[in-house]
Amino acid sequence: MTFLSRVAGLARDVMIARVFGASAVGSAFSAAFTIPNLFRRLFGEGALSAAYIPVYADLLGKNRPASDALTSMVAWTLTLVTGGITLVLQLALVAVLVLTPADADRSLSLKLMMLMLPMMPLVCLTAILSGALQTHGRFGPPAAAPIVLNFAQIFAAGAWLLLDGTDQSNAAYWLGIGAVAASVLQVLWSLAALRGLVRWTREFEPARGAARILLKRFLPVLLGLGTLQLNTALDTLWTMWPIWVGPTMLGYEYPLDESSNIVLALTSRLYQFPLGVFGLAVATAVFPMLSRDAANPERPEAFGQTLRRGLRLSFFIAMPAAVGLLLVGPDLTSVLFGSGGDSGGGGFDAAALERSSRVLAGFAPGVFAYSLNHVLTRAFYAKGDSTTPMNVSLAMVGLNLTLNLTLMWTMREAGLALATAITAIVQMGVLMRLCGSRLDTRPIDREALRGGLRVLVGSLVMAGAVAGVQAACDAGLPAIGRAIGVDALSGPGGFVWHLVRLIAAVGAGASAYSGVALLARLPELRWLAARSERGKVGAVDPE
Repeated sequence: MTFLSRVAGLARDVMIARVFGASAVGSAFSAAFTIPNLFRRLFGEGALSAAYIPVYADLLGKNRPASDALTSMVAWTLTLVTGGITLVLQLALVAVLVLTPADADRSLSLKLMMLMLPMMPLVCLTAILSGALQTHGRFGPPAAAPIVLNFAQIFAAGAWLLLDGTDQSNAAYWLGIGAVAASVLQVLWSLAALRGLVRWTREFEPARGAARILLKRFLPVLLGLGTLQLNTALDTLWTMWPIWVGPTMLGYEYPLDESSNIVLALTSRLYQFPLGVFGLAVATAVFPMLSRDAANPERPEAFGQTLRRGLRLSFFIAMPAAVGLLLVGPDLTSVLFGSGGDSGGGGFDAAALERSSRVLAGFAPGVFAYSLNHVLTRAFYAKGDSTTPMNVSLAMVGLNLTLNLTLMWTMREAGLALATAITAIVQMGVLMRLCGSRLDTRPIDREALRGGLRVLVGSLVMAGAVAGVQAACDAGLPAIGRAIGVDALSGPGGFVWHLVRLIAAVGAGASAYSGVALLARLPELRWLAARSERGKVGAVDPE
């Protein structure tokens, strides 16, 4: 389901690129869509879920009335708080719209934010309902919920292309309305999936003690994850600066332009694809297991085994993904976002594609770190330690801000991407070091180290195969194009040329890496495929 939702999300992003191109309208829409999702990652699937799931998992088998009361209390409180924040932000946006000088691009951006802010309480509620489902071992329905949002926006974009197809501002409103409507459907979908698992109540007294524990854990996690979301908010601010503020900063010509936000936002989805399909999926599956292991004093070794297996699975997928994105980036961005035309619509032009390719190259080195960080932070939360990830996150905000303000002046949007990757790698190293001292757990033992080295070897073999196929395509495609009379293959740069190179490179890379994994008998393949108790992420493997 996660894979299907990411494919649908990729199709949505391709449609958005075709509708807006690299334009100010596209940047405005992307910024408006980002804001409610920042709060979703912060409140819904971020800080609140991290604090809620361990407490709920502990109550579930001991006190059913208390577990039902806790979920009801969290859902009601979350809806009221995020609804209040939405109202305050709406009033602030109205004030900015009225008091600032008239500017078409800035006004459109503010109006789109006002349209899409009601998504905030809806997507946050969906996220916490998903946490309840995951604790009950039901991962399919919450993983499928994003498909509703993606298809709603695809439908809205398709309807605009058929019925209008000219005014990009109208397209932004159509897509915004589709997103809000889909957010309502996501809540209804999640509530239906929880039927019979949670008894909703307004009698919160049985959960008072658990709620105090949750709140004690929630506030440090909120500060920690809030700093991470602040990094994303700052990226949006830097890329939207030309629209929201102007073409200069402190008297100097600003290095970014009105299209920077959509270039950065759409390209970031490409590195988030493997992260979302596998990295977040592993972290989502391992969190309830870590929480149960941490609460089970009879098997103290289980927590470390579950953590190491989760890290190994994440690295097994994310390391070759990072290498692969570096190698196929120009072909991938050209196939998904390119148009061959101008940037007024229909896709990115050649200049925007070059910028997108550089952004992807900036993000790619950190793909493995992003995946491992999700597992590592959940290990601390499962042990009830929310302070350590918070302190690390606070330090990472300062590092990311420094790198942003340093690199974007010479590397433009790619500098923001590279700053994100460097920060994630540093954060991963710090969290691994602290696992030993704070959790009394080794995140990497001798067997995990051997497995990681084999993954690195497989990734290098894959890189050689991809580079070889790309060189063969460059040498052979023109001759093949002339022989079969296909002009699109006679020279580099066109859609068909990039598509053929991409398919050939991905096929060669996947075959090479899978071959190495099979020959080396890497257990991660078996873990991914197994459905038995012994094959699950947290199961003990005698090997």
